[in-house]
Amino acid sequence: MQSSLIGKIEKAKRYAQETDRVTFQELTVKFHGENSDYDVNFKDGKWRCTCSFFSKWGLCCHTMAMEKILDNMLPPEARTAQLDAAGLKED
Repeated sequence: MQSSLIGKIEKAKRYAQETDRVTFQELTVKFHGENSDYDVNFKDGKWRCTCSFFSKWGLCCHTMAMEKILDNMLPPEARTAQLDAAGLKED
């Protein structure tokens, strides 16, 4: 293997450990819930989910789970708004 490729592989491994280098601006996922699959997305600083709970409350277990999964890779408005609204933000 070429030494330049080995260097890139090592750098990629280091970057993968340093998640604060990444900030999601837009994201769409299929979330497999207990009862059904839902489309969850983050766009224009806001979360959206196709579950019925989200349509009533503006947040849901699927979007809150994504916040936890992505943690410091989200912009500040995505990390605080929902958990603050639900009284679940960890300080």
